[in-house]
Amino acid sequence: MTLDSFPVGLEMDVAYPQFRVSLTLLSTTRLRFEIREGPFARTEEVDIEVAPLGGGLFAVSWQEADGATVVNLQDHDRRVVSSFATLPDGRFLRMSGPFEVVRPADRPSDDRPRRNTALVLEAMTALFQRHDASAVGRLYAADYAQHNPDIPQGRDALQTIVESLSPEVRYEPGLTIAEGDLVAIHGRIHGWASAPQVVVDVFRIENGRLAEHWDVLQAEVPATRSAAGLAMFDPREAEARARPQAERSPRPVAGTGRTQPDEAGRA
Repeated sequence: MTLDSFPVGLEMDVAYPQFRVSLTLLSTTRLRFEIREGPFARTEEVDIEVAPLGGGLFAVSWQEADGATVVNLQDHDRRVVSSFATLPDGRFLRMSGPFEVVRPADRPSDDRPRRNTALVLEAMTALFQRHDASAVGRLYAADYAQHNPDIPQGRDALQTIVESLSPEVRYEPGLTIAEGDLVAIHGRIHGWASAPQVVVDVFRIENGRLAEHWDVLQAEVPATRSAAGLAMFDPREAEARARPQAERSPRPVAGTGRTQPDEAGRA
């Protein structure tokens, strides 16, 4: 995580227990605050130092004109600000409150989709490629919620399943879609049933761990037997998405002599 992910331009209203304050992130070196009521009411622009801490969390510190020093811990994933202020008279204030976004950042700075996608890929490959049962405790929340009707509830049940997996079980990741705290991944799993299964898994991520899971599975039908003539799953689709648009080209459909349209619909 770098300063590039700091949400410059963002304006937020923070509701502390004692008062409300508006914060505008003017740049990675400047901030404007406005306290609208109470003994601290004023507006000021200050020089700031920003330290990215990972997971959408930033430490933002500054000194005000009257000598007060402030450190904000801004959690942009959870939309909470914790403030630690030392006043000129020596008093120390510690406050925490939720914030509402009044004006979005000048450019997208939410890197949760990237982080969450990496987490899901690591989990699926650790469990169903490497058969690493210890990864369950590392990557899944203690109160993990399972919506698959054939799998018992909870993290312990999942770990038991991974510990007993057949050596034939093998997972192939494909396309991914991520937004906010959700990730969907399209894949194919061998050895789970008598025929390869094409599956879409949907995960909700909370506090950097997989917290909830939904999935749908279907026995794979070869492209040669498909009414549409296209593959249900092709691992090259994800690779093609990762390439620049100009480099993408139609892909041959295995066993058909046809080409599968690329992401722009060309064939």
